[in-house]
Amino acid sequence: MHPSNPTLSEVGQAIASNRDELVAHWSRWIGERMAQAPHIDRPTVDRHLALLADVLVEMTGPLRRSVSDIWFSACDAYGRTAAARGLAAGEVVEEIQYFRELLIRALAQVMGRLGERQIMATVLRLNGILDKGIAHAVVGYTDALVETLFNQQGVPFAATESAEAEVRRRLEELEEEFAQLRKQRAWAAASGV
Repeated sequence: MHPSNPTLSEVGQAIASNRDELVAHWSRWIGERMAQAPHIDRPTVDRHLALLADVLVEMTGPLRRSVSDIWFSACDAYGRTAAARGLAAGEVVEEIQYFRELLIRALAQVMGRLGERQIMATVLRLNGILDKGIAHAVVGYTDALVETLFNQQGVPFAATESAEAEVRRRLEELEEEFAQLRKQRAWAAASGV
C-alpha cells in the first residue's frame, strides 16, 4: 500500500506551510534541554532542525528518491551534533521522536480529509522516513562517540570550539547540497521535465 502522489504532495505542502511553527516548537523544546548541555550554540542546532524539516518536505515530493541521501546524511550529522552536545544516545532518539509528535499534530487536519487507506499509507510512509532518520542519527551519534574515545585514548573530553566549527562546516555542506537539489527541482518544474 503506497500513498498516491497527490496525497504525498498535500502532506508535503502541509508540512511546508507549518514548517516555521514546527521548527519553533521543536527548537523551544530542545532549547529547554540545551541549558544542561550547551556545548553547541543554539543557533547552530536551530539551523539543523530547519534543514531536517525542509528535507522532510522534499521526502514527500517528486524528488524523494534523490533527496533520501541528504535525509540520511542530515540525520547522521544530527546524531554527531548530539554527541558533541553531550547528549546520551536515547536523547537524540527522543528529540526526533518529538518532531514526529509535532508532525502528527500539524497534519491532523490534512489526514482528516483523507480516506482510511490513504491515511494508513501516508502514516506508514512518514513513520518509515522518520524511523530511518532515527537509525541514521543513532549511527552518527555512535560513530562520533567511538571516534572521540579513540582520539582521546578513552578519556572523554569537553566539546571545544573546533567541535562547533566542525558541526557548522558539515551543516553548511548539507545546506549547500540541499540547495542544489532544490535548484534542480525548480529547473525541472520550469522546463516541464
